[in-house]
Amino acid sequence: MINEKDLEKVAELARLAVTEQERQAYLKQMTAILDYFDQVSEVETKGVEPLVTPTQIEEFWRMDEQKEGLSAEEALGNAPEKVGHLFKVPPVV
Repeated sequence: MINEKDLEKVAELARLAVTEQERQAYLKQMTAILDYFDQVSEVETKGVEPLVTPTQIEEFWRMDEQKEGLSAEEALGNAPEKVGHLFKVPPVV
């Protein structure tokens, strides 16, 4: 079971401000989640091979082939805005 001190630490690490009402709801939800993990950990897994994927995947190999790509003009053909040979995008801070 998770206690309020643990919940406060998780909220602090996630940089969340938690109200008293949210705290009570999160305590119930997180306790239920941890209880479920306890239930799953009780499943016997000896002799069970780990799966990479839930289904079998056939390998598909192809030869690498060099192909002609788009020119700068073709690549920018549908761009809403461009500057020279570049896409114009909003600044990112």
